[in-house]
Amino acid sequence: MLILSPSVLLSTTADGYVAYDVHLDRLYRLNPTAALVVELCDGTRDLAALERDLATVVRDDWPHWRDWLATAVCDRLVYESMPDGVPSVAAAGPAELATQADELQQRDRVLAAFVCQQRASGLAPDDPAVSLRLGELAHIVGRRDDARNAYQHYLSQCPDDAEVAHLMTALSDEAPPSRVSNRCIEQLYGRFAGFYDENMLGELGYCAPERLHRAATSALGTRTGLSVLDLGCGTGLNGSRWRDQATHLTGLDLSEPMIAKARARGVYDRLDTAEITAWLDTASERFDVIVACDTLIYFGDLTQVVRPARPRLTAGGVLAFSLERGECDAYQLSDSGRFTHRPDYVSSVVSAANLTLVSLDETVVRHEYGQPVIGLLAVCRR
Repeated sequence: MLILSPSVLLSTTADGYVAYDVHLDRLYRLNPTAALVVELCDGTRDLAALERDLATVVRDDWPHWRDWLATAVCDRLVYESMPDGVPSVAAAGPAELATQADELQQRDRVLAAFVCQQRASGLAPDDPAVSLRLGELAHIVGRRDDARNAYQHYLSQCPDDAEVAHLMTALSDEAPPSRVSNRCIEQLYGRFAGFYDENMLGELGYCAPERLHRAATSALGTRTGLSVLDLGCGTGLNGSRWRDQATHLTGLDLSEPMIAKARARGVYDRLDTAEITAWLDTASERFDVIVACDTLIYFGDLTQVVRPARPRLTAGGVLAFSLERGECDAYQLSDSGRFTHRPDYVSSVVSAANLTLVSLDETVVRHEYGQPVIGLLAVCRR
């Protein structure tokens, strides 16, 4: 009798199944017919019975599927009789499967990690931590419906999680908000602050501060002795680039833990914890340079920042900011929870604010899940 390996976990996909063998650490992708063949290998059929039951599906193509099944047996996806010594995945508990998922993700085996976490979630549906991890892994592998369902289940138990609520908005395909909420930013960077530099510079190859500084400096020429305002300064990675050119460097961020990291870096003359649009609306100072590196990705409507920034610039002062490039609408909330912006929209916002667009360049600003993130570097002059 033909039987699926007891150490295999199955997960449906849009076009079949994915099968992960926990014991062999092997992943199989199955098209719809292969998925049906595997599904029928339930220990009640031998090869002849399987051929009979598949006759209307495979018709004259049975020799191909017989050969495929022989390969599946050779690969130990399917056995011809119940094997001895192969651990059954049914014996694994949710904690064990979740640990396996974490280890797989650390080895960049995210699809296999998702399959393990999906089983863990099925075994522990009332554990919000398990649901949250399932949402995160589904999000990473692009399974939007699974991510949305897992996040929704998590939020039913933890309704105050602003970060996950925002991701639900991103995954809902509804009209986006004009910006990410303060509460979400505070929660996100309160969690992120402890490992921000290591993650951005190490894992993500973050190069936006360097490239934005180069673009802005090109517009400034040889000017030094500058008064510089760093909007969304974070831990100070961007501010560090400006220290040598600045006689006074001000950093502004909504997250107190990130401000604490920037203070420890020791590059700023002044640091304020505040929401940037409110700060710009009430400030009286003027700056030669206002820079926002990976800050406006949390704003859809850029007018909210660009317009109040203009009065805070000296004559000839420069506003420089980075974005993620979008292709569709003027701005769009992506599945990542960050906004993307189309270049022509950026140009129109700058023009409407009575600023001159000096340059608008495309460049890679970092990598995410091994893929380059294409950004926009905008430099404007008053």
